[in-house]
Amino acid sequence: MKKLLLLFVLFVFTGITALFAQTKVITGTVTSAVEGEGAIPGVTVQVKGTTIGTVTDINGKYSLSVPQNATTLIFTYIGMKRQEVEIAGRSEINAVLESDILGLDEVVVTALGISREKKALGYSVQDVTGDEIAKAKETNIINSLHGRVSGAQITATSGAVGASSRIVIRGVSSLSGNNQPLFVVDGIPIDNSNFGDTGTDGVNKGSGAADINPDDIETMTVLKGANASALYGSRASAGVIVVTTKKGKKGEKLTVDLSNSTTFETPLRLPDYQNKYGQGNGGAFWYVDGAGGGINDGVDESWGPQLDVGLMIPQFSSVDENGVAQPAPWVSHPDNVKDFFEVGHTITTNVSLTGGTDKSNFRLSFTNMTQKGMVPNTDFKKNTLSFNASTNPVDKLTFSASGSYIGAKSDNQPGYGYTANNVMQQFSWTGRQVDYKLLKAKQYNADGSIFNWNHNYHNNPYMTLYENLNTLDRDRFIGNATVSYKFTPWLSAYIRTGGDIYSNATSERRFVGDMDYPRGNYYEVSRLFREINSDFLVTFEKQFGTDINFSLNVGGNRMDRRYQSNTGEAPELAIPGVYNVANSAVTPKVTNEHTLKRINSLYGFGQLGYKNAVFLDYSLRNDWSSTLPKKHNSYMYPAVSLSAVLNDLVGFESKFVSFAKLRASWAKVGGDTDPYQLMPTVSFGDGWNASTKLLNLAVPNTLPNADLKPQMNESLEFGADLRFFLDRVRLDLTYYQQKSINQIVSIAVSAASGYTNKMINAGRIDNKGIEALLAITPIKSGDFQWDITLNWSKNKNKVVELAEGIQQFLLGSYWSLQVLAVPGEAYGVLYGYDFERDSNGNVIFYDGLPSQGDLKYLGNVTPDWIGGVLNEFSWKGFNASFLIDMKHGGDLYSMTTTWGRYAGALEETLIGREGGIVGEGVMPVGDGYAPNTVVADCEQFNKASYTSDIAYSSVFDASYIKLREIRLGYTFRKIGNLPIKDLNISAVGRNLAILSTNVPHIDPETAFSSGNVQGLEFGQLPSARSIGFSIGCKF
Repeated sequence: MKKLLLLFVLFVFTGITALFAQTKVITGTVTSAVEGEGAIPGVTVQVKGTTIGTVTDINGKYSLSVPQNATTLIFTYIGMKRQEVEIAGRSEINAVLESDILGLDEVVVTALGISREKKALGYSVQDVTGDEIAKAKETNIINSLHGRVSGAQITATSGAVGASSRIVIRGVSSLSGNNQPLFVVDGIPIDNSNFGDTGTDGVNKGSGAADINPDDIETMTVLKGANASALYGSRASAGVIVVTTKKGKKGEKLTVDLSNSTTFETPLRLPDYQNKYGQGNGGAFWYVDGAGGGINDGVDESWGPQLDVGLMIPQFSSVDENGVAQPAPWVSHPDNVKDFFEVGHTITTNVSLTGGTDKSNFRLSFTNMTQKGMVPNTDFKKNTLSFNASTNPVDKLTFSASGSYIGAKSDNQPGYGYTANNVMQQFSWTGRQVDYKLLKAKQYNADGSIFNWNHNYHNNPYMTLYENLNTLDRDRFIGNATVSYKFTPWLSAYIRTGGDIYSNATSERRFVGDMDYPRGNYYEVSRLFREINSDFLVTFEKQFGTDINFSLNVGGNRMDRRYQSNTGEAPELAIPGVYNVANSAVTPKVTNEHTLKRINSLYGFGQLGYKNAVFLDYSLRNDWSSTLPKKHNSYMYPAVSLSAVLNDLVGFESKFVSFAKLRASWAKVGGDTDPYQLMPTVSFGDGWNASTKLLNLAVPNTLPNADLKPQMNESLEFGADLRFFLDRVRLDLTYYQQKSINQIVSIAVSAASGYTNKMINAGRIDNKGIEALLAITPIKSGDFQWDITLNWSKNKNKVVELAEGIQQFLLGSYWSLQVLAVPGEAYGVLYGYDFERDSNGNVIFYDGLPSQGDLKYLGNVTPDWIGGVLNEFSWKGFNASFLIDMKHGGDLYSMTTTWGRYAGALEETLIGREGGIVGEGVMPVGDGYAPNTVVADCEQFNKASYTSDIAYSSVFDASYIKLREIRLGYTFRKIGNLPIKDLNISAVGRNLAILSTNVPHIDPETAFSSGNVQGLEFGQLPSARSIGFSIGCKF
């Protein structure tokens, strides 16, 4: 037995000796050829023709046992050129990797947070660095993308604090669903819905994407089409914006980043008012009580006596102690509206700590943003606490987590639309002699009555702003935790769970005596939202020989969303000035809403590469949605793309063409609907009265549909990425076409059915277009460099069909104008009344005045094309840039013009005040028409031409060219022996000037909200021109 054991030990020893005799250990260090970058961690070092390999550690070092017959080591790293090194009997091999032609900045974060080289992508993506976003000094990150992303149409709704912004990529694709892209933060989808109103009046309380802190962003990647976003499922049918936050680095010593920016905001554009005639009608005015007791003292129009000619007329500001208005100078106040606005300011301070060890890294950041609005007594405050950390407790195992807490609060946000709560309303319906400074100094008379210039239609604007408070209080957490394990150099996996959770409380107060709520009102809403996403992914990635690389990823996701809304309203206040639901003089109104939604998903995707030059990408995803019927709740959608880097494929090098890639892709993306569209539900209304104790039960007016199918988007894309003259000229071209079918919409049905609407699958919308991105470096000499980046995109949108028998689909309306989806037209037809015209199109005048004609298509909100031009200059530590962006086409219905002309407030109404107006058109003569020669009274002419019954006169081409940004800065890399480094001082101006527009009086970039109904405007709270400075450094 002992002999047998001895023989076994000798056998094992001999085998091990032989094994070690057949291998040897090679060590070395991998560094970057780029100055200042040093050692590179994470480089893959592999024995050519085998699966034997390792990765470099935090110091760029590696140790690898290789077979005795091994001849070559391959070093690969994303963004660096692949390098093959002959072993030649050496035991120490160091490698210096050069940056790839595309450079490290051409590595982008794509679907599911996976980093990919742009050269290997078969579809169009565009990324914006966190540095560019932070330097823009916008409080809403969507506005930072203006003019920088081709194919993205961005609308900043107004200059109100905390207001929402809208972004649409490659056109509208849904009749009634969400047309904005999905936002994903560190792999976790977040909610970007509006926190407040989305109609034509109310309070714009912002939207979800505005909670993302610009100072925490590393990159933003825009995935534009279904090809790029298919892996995110039904929520990504309108594209995806992937936000990657900043992280610490392993081995990095503790670093403190500190920055502060202060910007000052003023109105970019206010209406051009006339200052020659004051309040009244027919040239007459005499104040008694502001409610019609005098001569035209109850009207809110400026067709009264001429100003500044020595007249003495009783006014609201000249009432004596006995309550009798005494004659006072009738004079203009040309800057009364301009002086009403204040200089707003935004102060943002950020401090962050980053660091790491050889196994861990972290980043901790705090940002405080305080905003004082241009509109008096409006504000917005936001605090953001963010963390990001990862650790490798043992080799191959990584734990990581990131998260942000956002606390947003406002004591008052301004109202909008045609309500007394919008202070801009009374600047259109106005008396041009009103001195608003007097209304700020005094809101109540000695007897307790309200001090104001008008008591029929308007509040004292300062009472609106100081008593009708619209508050907001939001707490939000966005975060995730991930565990990943690298089984082998070619097999890894992770599991992740994360969520977006917030509570959002808003309230609206109306004082007793308010024009819309004479007995006062109080309304509050508490919204609770929670979405949890849990997913896993297994990744297989391997090189076969020297030419073939293959990857396969298999994963799944489960999304659970819960939304709850509780509202309470006191329709009338029992005690003035006490704002809570319990203080209701009548039965309070309460509502509760609770919805649940779940989507389960499985998916697979990967890539087959040949010679690092040809790339075939593929993906397949299947969703199961709780909002669709069982027989249709499972829907699958594939995607495939092919790209070829011609330089690498055919092996040619040219100074003229330094890089050339062709690409093509095709994909489908499915979509579901909102919860509870499949079966009847019951709503609980207000009780009939307190004594009966009976519930008021009601069935909703929309007939559900238990046979709904998923809506589908199908996309085809072709493109070319070209670089010339050693990358001095860079051109990316993309052509795409997309069709969206089986739209889930609510259509009108006969009320005889017991319902007014029905949910159906209907309709098709097509989008096709071209995107071009051209970057040029005209000068690169020594320390000086000049770069020009131009982006341009043209999208052609068409509503192909609706449901059978449906000729048009109502998207929204304002006064007599409707916004429609009409087959054969682009989405967003403006449909309203024109003037009455003869057969030759001439306006017909009766006694010198026009009249209402037929309903017609008056325009369309969809633009023809959009673009931007960015110029950047750098010299040593100096940097400067300016950005111009533009939109061509797309129409706007501006009620600011309508009511400003009707009320005689705008500058154009001075025309014909003395001699009358002869309208351009024809007048009836006998059985025919002759040129109009009748002189009409100016007041009557404007009131007939500009009215809610005729929309034609107030529809304008909303094209514009804007000077969007100017930036100038200097960076001190080091200051003597001080511990401060990278000290940057800069000045920035945003939204500086409208260089060209056809829209009078307002910024043409406007909307009531970020919802689907666009192209409507009244009483725009002016957009802000901001100018400021910032300073930042590291310790």
